[in-house]
Amino acid sequence: MRNILLSLLISAAITAPASYVMARPTSALQTSHHVAVVHYRSAQIEGLKVFYREAGPAIGPVVLLLHGFPTSSHMFRDLIPQLADKYRVIAPDYPGFGQSDSPDRAKFAYTFATYAEIVDKLLSEIGATQYAMYVMDYGAPVGYRLALRHPDRVTGLIVQNGNAYEEGLREFWDPIKAYWTNATPKRRSALGGLVSLETTKFQYTDGVKDLSRISPDTWLHDQTLLDRPGNREIQLDLFYDYRTNVPLYPHFQQFFRERKPPTLIVWGKNDKIFPVEGAHPYLRDLPEAELHLLDTGHFALEDKLDEMVPLIRTFLDGKVAKN
Repeated sequence: MRNILLSLLISAAITAPASYVMARPTSALQTSHHVAVVHYRSAQIEGLKVFYREAGPAIGPVVLLLHGFPTSSHMFRDLIPQLADKYRVIAPDYPGFGQSDSPDRAKFAYTFATYAEIVDKLLSEIGATQYAMYVMDYGAPVGYRLALRHPDRVTGLIVQNGNAYEEGLREFWDPIKAYWTNATPKRRSALGGLVSLETTKFQYTDGVKDLSRISPDTWLHDQTLLDRPGNREIQLDLFYDYRTNVPLYPHFQQFFRERKPPTLIVWGKNDKIFPVEGAHPYLRDLPEAELHLLDTGHFALEDKLDEMVPLIRTFLDGKVAKN
């Protein structure tokens, strides 16, 4: 009986369709691919819960992901697994964003200087003493303030629609600049539309050619957090404080010239908030930087991840991991 069964099994394998015979080894190859495990952690920093996502080997080169407005580390949810096989990836939420605490603005200063200090203390708490930084939108002034504090810790820059030049503050910023000049209640109130669902959706969809690649979850996730009690005023405080970044632009640029960090610029060229005019000036101070202009808008990772990951991996593997 055993010999008969063995003969039947061998015969079935020989006569089976090729797709069936190949199914097992193909599946085995797929399951052997590295699957990243992302940890969702928090640390107590100055009495606040600061949430962060972390993945990758504890001894790997650190890649620090700094998010923009109006999102959080959620914007990096698809990028993190693409880097975590080799790199220790850390993506914090600033206070008032994502899963971090949102203290009362009467008791907490919602400023970019405060954010840089908190991120700095978080990195010290979790033992990240050197890092390449991915900076986007608000992440640029937070990250560049960190760089001024610890220029020797920065191993590289990935810049995605993150401004460091006055050329990059164009028409979109005119109402905000008016508020900087004269911070009246009327001008503050006029900026309230920037935290509306319409504007949040605009940030994800404007300048995108194929809207089927943008998940509606993105703007609904962000808007739910923006609509928390008190958060509107927090965001208006930050719009006003952004003015403090502009006088630091020359210092950021001096850091670029003096330290010459390896730099990759991946910029959504259709962005109206941080337009392409803010991308080109980086090459004045970082002439060896790579510049890639992508045919998309503000949140380039949402529809151009497939183009960006190879650029980012090649950059990190060649310019950061070897240092």
